Amino acid sequence: MKKDEIIKQQLLLQDLLISISTKYINADLSDIDQLVRKSLKQIGEFVDADRSYIFSYNFRNNTTSNTYEWCAKDIAPEIDNLQDISLNDFIPEWINAHKNGEAFYAEDVSLLPRDGEFGLRAILESQGIKSLITIPKIKNSELIGFVGFDSVRKIHQYSENEKNILFVFANMLVNIIQRKENEEFIKEQEQKKEELLNYLSIQNEELNDYAQAVSHDLKAPLINIHTLVHWFIEDNKEALGENFLNPLKEVLFNVEKMDLLIKGILAYSSIDKLESEDRSIHLNTMIDEVLKAISIPSNIKIKVQENLPILYGNALKFKLVFQNLIQNAIKYNDKENGIIEVGFTEKNEYFEFFVKDNGIGIHPDYFDKIFKVFTKLESTSSSSGIGLSIVKKIIHSYHGSVWVESKEDIGTTFYFTILKESMSIQEAI
Repeated sequence: MKKDEIIKQQLLLQDLLISISTKYINADLSDIDQLVRKSLKQIGEFVDADRSYIFSYNFRNNTTSNTYEWCAKDIAPEIDNLQDISLNDFIPEWINAHKNGEAFYAEDVSLLPRDGEFGLRAILESQGIKSLITIPKIKNSELIGFVGFDSVRKIHQYSENEKNILFVFANMLVNIIQRKENEEFIKEQEQKKEELLNYLSIQNEELNDYAQAVSHDLKAPLINIHTLVHWFIEDNKEALGENFLNPLKEVLFNVEKMDLLIKGILAYSSIDKLESEDRSIHLNTMIDEVLKAISIPSNIKIKVQENLPILYGNALKFKLVFQNLIQNAIKYNDKENGIIEVGFTEKNEYFEFFVKDNGIGIHPDYFDKIFKVFTKLESTSSSSGIGLSIVKKIIHSYHGSVWVESKEDIGTTFYFTILKESMSIQEAI
């Protein structure tokens, strides 16, 4: 072949590789198998091969299998006969060449060693192969397979330029197959994630239903116990001494605590079921409603920042947040002149709200614990220990954060954030 013809052929092959590469890059996952087969045909025809194919190595099982194949007209396919072939049937030079990142090239199969009816020469000659070249596929320094080209009609001599181009094609195949594996893995993980989320949703629904059923079943006997004990005390108050009255009052106290716990469980389990359409929430107006609904001791003053933002969301949920934080601040305020402040700071991407008090404060060891269900600072209170857990659950549902800063005997500040983009902030009308 003349020098000009060699250069022309090499340029055409390079153009073909660029075209194939572009299609690989822009391909959808569903098109990859078809594109690989089409590219095997294009390359095979260009180098005048009769059969082109891709094999995968499985060194754990010491086998190799044909995964893709193209055959020229009148050339019999072999892919079905080439599954899980033992690597012991390959001459060592073949495997070693691939492990070293080199091609295995048999220009004339008839010159291979005679190594029995199950040897490589016998296998290739049984397929009518006169010449073949196989190029290793290497991914992350690991040999994973090879791409090969058979010549059946005649002996074929490959130039160094053709070999180099075939190496480029093999690398392209590695990249596209790796992309397919990655996308399939991601798709599989997404499917597993979706299945897990559906499962968790069902489990959560069942747990909520169970919590409500159990809570309702517990409330009836508690009411009966409380009523009977209360009647007994009222009917026998004069006859009973302090030694008998105090234990009975302790029973009433614990029944009330149990009732609060049950109510807390019901409230916590039903947060996600609060039926209220999302709407614009004027926080100043909403907090005024909260303050009117709770009991505020005369020694407590509550200051609310005047320019609180207007949010868009579930009003009942936000009422619960501010109600629990304000009631918590009232409950744990031991000062003669108690002060509670409610306000916010606007950040770039979110609003940071706070409820600040000058109460008893919290030891740092409790900063994380207080947000867990049933955790209380002291055991003598009739509090359920669920209020801050409800706050945390609601804030997290809006992709926000909640935390506390406090000094004992000085006061406590609860902070929480609400992302602006998740709230669809509305302008005041």
